[in-house]
Amino acid sequence: MKRTIYIGLTAILLASCGGGSNSSLESVIASQDLEAIRAKQAEISEQQKDLETDLRTLDSVIALLDDSAKLPLVTTIKAQPQKFNHYLELQGDVMTKQNVLIYPEMAGTLYRIYVVEGQKVSKGQLLASIDDGGLSSQLAQMRTQAELAKTTYERQKRLWEQNIGSEIQYLQAKTNYEAQESAVKQMESQVAKSTIRAPFTGIIDDVIKDQGTVVAPGQGSEIFRIVNLSNMYIEVEVPESHLPNVTPGKDVRVYFPVLGDSIQTKIRQTGNFIDPSNRSFTAEIPVPINGGKIKPNLTAKVMINDYTNESAILIPQSIVSENAAGEQYVYLVDADSITSDPVAKKAIIQTGKTQGDFVEVLSGINAGDGLIDEGARSVKEGQKVKIKNEI
Repeated sequence: MKRTIYIGLTAILLASCGGGSNSSLESVIASQDLEAIRAKQAEISEQQKDLETDLRTLDSVIALLDDSAKLPLVTTIKAQPQKFNHYLELQGDVMTKQNVLIYPEMAGTLYRIYVVEGQKVSKGQLLASIDDGGLSSQLAQMRTQAELAKTTYERQKRLWEQNIGSEIQYLQAKTNYEAQESAVKQMESQVAKSTIRAPFTGIIDDVIKDQGTVVAPGQGSEIFRIVNLSNMYIEVEVPESHLPNVTPGKDVRVYFPVLGDSIQTKIRQTGNFIDPSNRSFTAEIPVPINGGKIKPNLTAKVMINDYTNESAILIPQSIVSENAAGEQYVYLVDADSITSDPVAKKAIIQTGKTQGDFVEVLSGINAGDGLIDEGARSVKEGQKVKIKNEI
């Protein structure tokens, strides 16, 4: 094991030394004299220090003689026109206009439930029935009486048309028939309240009461929750300053942080009233089902395209500076008039909208101009620069 270590040390030391010192080094290691090896180590360490001192001296001389070493090192980017879409970012929740709790219209025992949670139902479909307490039997009796009243009226009418009988008998038969018909309709309306039907096409989201429960009209007696996911939307509050640009038909990108997914849609309608408390108006944005993943009350990040420039010049905000007069400026790369060497040239610019890390430049630079990116805050007007690479 020791012999292996000695061989490895010998290889390292031989690699760090050269010439005739190799044989001396090998002989010291071969002697296995610890004191001699330590003395040799100290000698080589001194030589290393001398070499480092010489290298630092050479670096200083090179720096004095090489003018390019004094120049600021910068990178450049080229200004190029591109399509720029600016988005107004707002927060909202998914909503649906058809998300309701269904209450009973009459008191009684919940006789039977015909649906389960998650079931799709159609408008008018029977969901549950309530024990009507004998109203159905009363209705059957009233219908029988109404049929008798109808027969009596029709016969009295035929006799009256043949001038047989008195007018008062005819009118009494007619009135009795109409009263019986009205009573039947009222009872049918009462009996109909013992059945619960779907108010619209949707999905049974929750069956709240169990079969056999005694229910009654009023708060706390909800039986079902039914929702329609085919007409979901997001309603956002838009500041009034964006009124000219946020209009129906504008493109919208909606991102759902919980799902990690986004969709493309358009503004369906905007409000016609500005809320005086927060100086904003509403915008309604339709949301597709998207495979059933999107649910009511889901949080959404809404990005409305409120501005588009087909040939905008965008630059990083990090390279824009501001002077004491409040003017914004960047540094371009220009050619020195005598030596043609690259120099920094200040350009006063006017900026427009920002999106992320980039800002739109309205004036001050042209397409194809080279802008200093890295090193932009360390150069001065007219200073020569050294371009590391062009991005």
